[in-house]
Amino acid sequence: MASNRHLGRVVALQTLYEYDFRKSLQLPELKNDIDEMLERNIEVYASNFEETDFVRDLVDGVSKNQDKIDEMIVPAAPEWPIEQIAKIDKAVLRLSLYELMIKREVPPKVAINEAVELAKAFGGDNSSKFVNGVLGTIYRQSDFYEPEEDTKASKQKDAK
Repeated sequence: MASNRHLGRVVALQTLYEYDFRKSLQLPELKNDIDEMLERNIEVYASNFEETDFVRDLVDGVSKNQDKIDEMIVPAAPEWPIEQIAKIDKAVLRLSLYELMIKREVPPKVAINEAVELAKAFGGDNSSKFVNGVLGTIYRQSDFYEPEEDTKASKQKDAK
């Protein structure tokens, strides 16, 4: 199931990135229907996963909450205005912040780790560090932050 969810996140990320990229081109002849992009991307990977509702929820959730999500990113990355963040990094952040701060169905460490893995796979050389830093900052400043989880993780790391 975990790898199935990971592939679902990849499909959602691809859709969000494609939509943001097409929108930025501002070409009237280029269709910018996110639902159409999502269905096409799901169809491409349909034989590899069944959790299409999960993917649809991610894309729909990010789309509906994009302004709210972007407002979280701005203070956490003050040297990077939202329009200057690489489109793939922005898509990873939006997707991950939806899961981390809005949907909240997976543990925070899972949401952040998935984001870092997506950034490593699809972003630039420093994308994973940037994504990890922004998400960590936002999470630590949230009402959901549980410092004891950091202490627990640190103790487990020291024990190894």
